[in-house]
Amino acid sequence: MLKTKNQVETNKYELEIEISPEAFEDALQRAYLKNKSKITVAGFRPGKAPRKVIEKEYGEACFFEDAANELYGPAVEEAVKEAELDLVATPDVEITEISKEIGIKMKATCTVRPNVEVKDYLGIKATKTLHPVTEHEVEHEIGHLLEKEERTISIDSRPCEMGDDVVIDYEGFKDGVPFEGGKDEGFTLTLGSGQFIPGFEEQVVGHSVDEEFEINVKFPEEYHSADLAGADATFKIKLHEIQKKELPDFDDDFAKDTSDFDTAEELRADVKRQIEEHMEEHAQAEAEDAVMDALIEKVEGEIPEVMYENKVNDMIDQLSARLQQQGIPLDVYLQYTGMTEESLRETYKEPAEKQVKLRLALEKIVELENIEATDEDIEKEYADIASYYEMPVDTVKQYIPVADIRADACVGKAADLVKDNAVIETVTAEPDEDDEHIHNHLSH
Repeated sequence: MLKTKNQVETNKYELEIEISPEAFEDALQRAYLKNKSKITVAGFRPGKAPRKVIEKEYGEACFFEDAANELYGPAVEEAVKEAELDLVATPDVEITEISKEIGIKMKATCTVRPNVEVKDYLGIKATKTLHPVTEHEVEHEIGHLLEKEERTISIDSRPCEMGDDVVIDYEGFKDGVPFEGGKDEGFTLTLGSGQFIPGFEEQVVGHSVDEEFEINVKFPEEYHSADLAGADATFKIKLHEIQKKELPDFDDDFAKDTSDFDTAEELRADVKRQIEEHMEEHAQAEAEDAVMDALIEKVEGEIPEVMYENKVNDMIDQLSARLQQQGIPLDVYLQYTGMTEESLRETYKEPAEKQVKLRLALEKIVELENIEATDEDIEKEYADIASYYEMPVDTVKQYIPVADIRADACVGKAADLVKDNAVIETVTAEPDEDDEHIHNHLSH
């Protein structure tokens, strides 16, 4: 039971907790019953030695650890509840006294959620920058539309060129002897792709359909096969087919066949409109991000470092889960990227601090504005999560408590309140036709 509650630092409390001798005795008896079959005492069959005999043989405290481990968790949990503390980390527990006569006395150091202040959160100023749609961006998007309708045609009226796809049979020889892995039939090779060793594709260029020929190449010194590294080789090749990808013309027929429009100009205008909509959405999102960044700067209060550390841990766990879905262990990812776990944690430090501060700010606004979540809000949150993870709503409800969903819904409403009341000035950037960066083009 809780004896005392003392604030020892900002956001830190020390609880004195006592477990009665009677409760401790009951736990000692359960520990004895659980472990007696594993304990050997001379003159007794396994599991038959009385508890007092075992305690005399191995010491009175032989069951203390198991009994304390059983009791302290629930005792600390109950004390935290009684003290009405909102913890942000697992308490640091120290047993100060333990005996059959007094039971167990403990001290639990608890780090609690900070009480931050947030002022002037309504009317935050931000700028929304709109970028005019350039012809380069429109043509880029039209290029994607044409690529979706590209077709492959066979060519027999000319020799093959760089950029063509050729269908070939080939077999490689070293010193006149075929080597393993050097043969294939009906293989499609894009000339100029660099898929084969240097010199191979260049020597295929200029040959025609049904032609049989030989080429001579030299394997790279660093080739993965030691037998072939640096070796001269001859390939016998038969060229079966030359193929070329052909894009349709962007004309009225293309518009009629691929869209709801009758002319190319109508389709071009729609492409431009869609780019403008995406740019507007992107600019609005950037402005709202700026509003949230400004809100973070308004947070006043001492925030426990452990909250940042916990958020970093969460972010690394999420990264690890995403990598596991691709079959990549986290340590392999770190090795591939040349990072250490320490450097990874460092990269997450700043975004973790921002996320923690933003959440605290929004929770404070929920309190100040008396924001509540309706049943409809809660159901929508569950539905959104289920849709994102492609899981049944009922399954999501089994894993996420209603209280957590309610809190998230309230925080979402607080964020909307701040955004809706922000003062956002819209400005138009100067057009830049030479800018190769495509702003939110439709293919993304």
